[in-house]
Amino acid sequence: MPRLRLVLLAASLTLAGCSGSALLPSPDAVTSPVVLDEAAAAAAISRYRASHGLGPVVIDSSLIRAASLQAQANARVGRLSHEAAGSFDARLARAGFAGRYAAENLSAGAATFDDVLRRWQASPEHNRNMLMPQVRRIGIARVDAPDTRYKRYWALILSDS
Repeated sequence: MPRLRLVLLAASLTLAGCSGSALLPSPDAVTSPVVLDEAAAAAAISRYRASHGLGPVVIDSSLIRAASLQAQANARVGRLSHEAAGSFDARLARAGFAGRYAAENLSAGAATFDDVLRRWQASPEHNRNMLMPQVRRIGIARVDAPDTRYKRYWALILSDS
């Protein structure tokens, strides 16, 4: 009987080793950027803002790049984090942001822009960002990582200049 226990213990330790070590970093997920109709996204956000008495937003290419980097970083690690590509302030500085007001909305899993917009509208914090009176410019991006839990990663950056 003791020998059977020893064999079972050895077998379970061997199988535990097959599952991989938590100490080893996992490889980055394979990702692919998705071409979005940024103008349509800006128009939809502008309509939503107008329904709340706020001014429209326009697409800003530097904010699109910053949003793309953040969506890519989240897709690579397979989770949402506002720090995945560095701090928000540092990312905005790299993008040349010189304004006083900025915010970021992230999401994962939504298949379409309409889906992600509804999610952001339903979330008090994300909704507050979209309805900041000072916001005038946005950048939006989606990056897919099909082998991750959420599959699709979204980033929206809003700013006053």
